Amino acid sequence: MELEETSGSSRKQKIQASKCFNCSHCGKRFDSKGHLTTHMRIHNREKSVICPRCEKCFPNKKTLAIHSKECPHTCPQCGKSFTHKGNFKAHMGIHTGERPYMCSECGKSFREKKNHKLHMRIHTGERPYTCLQCGKSFTDKGNFEVHMRIHTGERPYTCSVCGKSFREKIAHDLHMMIHNGERPHTCPQCGKSYTSKFGLTAHMVIHTGQSPYTCLQCGKSYGQKSSLDYHMCSECGKSFMSKTSHKLHMRIHTGERPHTCPQCGKSFTYKRNFEAHMRIHSGKRPYMCSECGKSFIEKKSHKLHMRIHTGERPHTCLQCGNGFIQKQNLTKHMMIHSGERPHTCPQCGKSFIQKINLTGHMMIHSGERPHTCPQCGKSYKRKIGLSAHMVIHTGQSPYSCVQCGKSYGQKSSLDYHMRVHTGERPYTCIDCGKSFIQKCNLMSHMTIHTEKIPHACVECGKKFKSEGSLKIHMRLHLEESPDSKRADEKH
Repeated sequence: MELEETSGSSRKQKIQASKCFNCSHCGKRFDSKGHLTTHMRIHNREKSVICPRCEKCFPNKKTLAIHSKECPHTCPQCGKSFTHKGNFKAHMGIHTGERPYMCSECGKSFREKKNHKLHMRIHTGERPYTCLQCGKSFTDKGNFEVHMRIHTGERPYTCSVCGKSFREKIAHDLHMMIHNGERPHTCPQCGKSYTSKFGLTAHMVIHTGQSPYTCLQCGKSYGQKSSLDYHMCSECGKSFMSKTSHKLHMRIHTGERPHTCPQCGKSFTYKRNFEAHMRIHSGKRPYMCSECGKSFIEKKSHKLHMRIHTGERPHTCLQCGNGFIQKQNLTKHMMIHSGERPHTCPQCGKSFIQKINLTGHMMIHSGERPHTCPQCGKSYKRKIGLSAHMVIHTGQSPYSCVQCGKSYGQKSSLDYHMRVHTGERPYTCIDCGKSFIQKCNLMSHMTIHTEKIPHACVECGKKFKSEGSLKIHMRLHLEESPDSKRADEKH
């Protein structure tokens, strides 16, 4: 056993010896090639030519001469070398604090001419770089290139630790500090440190009590420049409390829709809308009404539905006092008072309050009936018409009342029926306050106040409130006609 241990120990020593890197000059050993290379600089320095400006070592005078031509301008304070004199002068401004290029509009100064030129575009409104996909324009080429990655989906900067990718290098560099724990920006007063400079700037407001970044339009002040940049949308002027809210809002202007459905390809601006859409495919309806058992894909739809049971109508008409569950219903209602009918038929001039009604009306002119029965070929203008028709073939009424079990061919019919249980009467007469379950019942009732009975019989002149009542009446004349009597005599 001892011999085996000695043998194993010698093998280990040989492996370690093979891993050693020996200096050919002094015989010193190193455990890595990198350490040996660093050490070799000592010997190279002894027999090499040193640049008097930056103290770099070169094997001979010829390579030093090439270096001197390539980087003729060297900073005497930090030793950094520059090829161009302009870059060298701009760099020296860091040490001297000199900012020779001043904005004549706001007084802001810059070390470099190019930065001054870019800044001036803020005041002149010049935006020479325009996106051909969404029309957004930019003052700086770099910002334009970053923006284009929104459309292309390119994220060239990838974290080597967790694989997260970024459109901008600065975002990648800040992210890397999370992994390495680096916080290079330290508060001189309390010692608290931050990954980014603007994080420290925002913190310093606690000590100074000053908000150095002020909006020239509204006078609001901020501790960080980024907060000033993001407090207002540059496109429409809308204000925001956070960078995230501003970022999400900007997708409206850029057209960015980062959330795409893998099943149907539809894309969405916001994650919450995408998640709600995915429930259409999965059939998941997580929000259930505790009163009637009806379930919903979205929380907001469930919230609106609950107002039917609670009787809450937060949106009230100031002219007639009528209340509504949804704001959009109040907006449509207000058009009754204003007489506004924004959707007009280009063929006959008839106008409508809602676009959906105009779309349905246009099918009268075009003869379009896009919803066709796959069994008998009968077609309908609307999907609900086809759904009601399909009950003939299937024998099934897909919409059932959870309270009494009664079934209906159309969802709208079930909705009307549910009002019997809930007591909801959304259609109210503005003259006497009487309310109705269906709109057609209200319209029929309104003729009492207007004394207008619109449906008249062409045979006898008798008038009726509804078209259905007129049709029933017309059957009497058809039965009395000579043609119908002759048909009866033949039989």
